Amino acid sequence: MAKLYFYYAAMNAGKSTTLLQAAHNYEERGMNVLLYTPVIDDRDGSGKICSRLGLTRPAIAFDSNFDLFTDVAGRLKESPIGCMFVDEAQFMSSRQVLQVSLVADRLGVPVLCYGLRTDFKGEPFEGSKYLLAWADELGEIKTICHSGKKATMNARLDEEGNRVWEGEQISIGHHYVALSRKEFRLDKVSPVGYHIDEQS
Repeated sequence: MAKLYFYYAAMNAGKSTTLLQAAHNYEERGMNVLLYTPVIDDRDGSGKICSRLGLTRPAIAFDSNFDLFTDVAGRLKESPIGCMFVDEAQFMSSRQVLQVSLVADRLGVPVLCYGLRTDFKGEPFEGSKYLLAWADELGEIKTICHSGKKATMNARLDEEGNRVWEGEQISIGHHYVALSRKEFRLDKVSPVGYHIDEQS
């Protein structure tokens, strides 16, 4: 039975590299794969999955109105599909996460999604929230904070390398660094709004 997988990590953990390696493994065994990436992630040009190691592959670019289920179903009529891959899956809408769930459940095509759990304020992205809730299997791709602890959070930096504490959830042009939760200072950046009384 086909499953929906969500592999998550902090920034610069090698998510795209892992995706491209997995896609290569399927193709090496003679299976067709479909690669998808959101239009909004245009750092290296639209319709491309690029890794920090320099690996690049073309992918089907989708926006928030794109129907992933219908697209896969149409392509499946033309040829068998061994696996569907989605890069930067945090940018999917809840409807699109439902669509890829149905790709696995109704079409029998495994779906491997790769992305971030949270934004620069520690808030969940819409796509990630539903993938964490609905995926059959979750996997963490680990990376390390400068402190030596496991990095789980994504801090936004400006061009001078200074921490950015305010702004829109999605901002492709900024730089990001992976930090442990302690180094991230969740109490300072989170909109939840709790602060320790340092005097007590």
